Amino acid sequence: MSTDAAHPRETAARVTADDVDAAAERLAGVVSTTPVERSVRLSERTGAHVWLKREDLQVVRSYKARGAYNLIAQLDAPARAAGVVTASAGNHAQGVAFACAALGVRGRVHLPRTTPRQQRDRIASIGGDAIEMILDGETYDDVSAAAADEALQGATLVPAFDDPRTIAGQGTVLREAFDQLTALGEPLPDVVVVPVGGGGLLAGSVAWLRERHPHVRVVGVEPAGATSMAAALEAGEPVTLQTIDTFVDGAAVRRVGRHTFDTVAGTEPTMLSVPEGRICSEMLDLYQSDGIIAEPAGALATASLGGVLEVEPGSRVLCILSGGNNDVSRYADVVERALVHEGRKHYFLVEFPQEPGALRRFLDEVLGPDDDITLFEYVKHSHRETGPALVGVELSRAEDLAGLLERMDGAPPRIERIESESPLFRFLL
Repeated sequence: MSTDAAHPRETAARVTADDVDAAAERLAGVVSTTPVERSVRLSERTGAHVWLKREDLQVVRSYKARGAYNLIAQLDAPARAAGVVTASAGNHAQGVAFACAALGVRGRVHLPRTTPRQQRDRIASIGGDAIEMILDGETYDDVSAAAADEALQGATLVPAFDDPRTIAGQGTVLREAFDQLTALGEPLPDVVVVPVGGGGLLAGSVAWLRERHPHVRVVGVEPAGATSMAAALEAGEPVTLQTIDTFVDGAAVRRVGRHTFDTVAGTEPTMLSVPEGRICSEMLDLYQSDGIIAEPAGALATASLGGVLEVEPGSRVLCILSGGNNDVSRYADVVERALVHEGRKHYFLVEFPQEPGALRRFLDEVLGPDDDITLFEYVKHSHRETGPALVGVELSRAEDLAGLLERMDGAPPRIERIESESPLFRFLL
């Protein structure tokens, strides 16, 4: 059963700014008031005044606690006794776990089997005895169907994004940030940049802004491998993407919600997409330059600045840094993807003559003084004249590639570059 089936077309409701204001009152003293900080790095990069809303410092390291708590807190006593059920790629599950523990409600959470262990451990720690986890799908959409089926048996479904109460709770992020900037004596933003997966945060943001600050430009940023909101807005209704890249797991959604779409439609946000490699580069910049640990979805908004989203110098830009639940074991993959995106990591198949000194000649005649071999896989076969090797080369600068390819063309071994569209390249990453 799809999430759209769980919320038929005729029940879709447009969330209002009053709904967001009421959610803010409900959440007061329950979730953290996360800081708004000026980003020197991004301000210098763009020439604008860039501020970050640090939801990575939220009580569950993402904004998801807001929507989950706002929904569950409104259930009546019989509904609370029957318990709740949800589906999540990780962050929403932590939000539901937090709300269940805080409100004394039993909850069951369906998770994709790909959910990082760090996420699962956090869910168990936050929810304690109030939460039961079920791993039963490969993507968010798989587990969403399982949770919707279970809700038909009596438990209340707590959608990760597709419910007016969830949307209103997520909208408190932006409302809170505007209040903070006002308290600091800062002018309000000209542009708000919002990461987009299923659309709950975007819907809550536009619901509040269109009534309170309609002049503010809203930019929604999706990962290039999962542009479900852009597809829905183009089609005029939610559509199901046939394939998605699940690397940005917090925003890898095949189909946006009916409620989120109905709330966003007509507000005309600017929709942009960011390549996964660029997101990885931004994650590393956030960590190395700013001391911020961001998950892939958390870095979506800031990854758009300077290249994908052009902002006017001197304008005021607010980016929502939506989450910091990044598994440390993923950083090797993050670094790899960033290097490939930046043009500093390349792979080749090299046919080496099976004779002494072949590798030495390759190193001396082909590699530049600052080039580094990061992968070398070769098996010698005595019955053949040549043997293929898989070679990974990291460059100190992307512009060094032209010289490397020129030297390869003049080298004795037959060398084939592995392009990013190749199945073999996808195997490497």
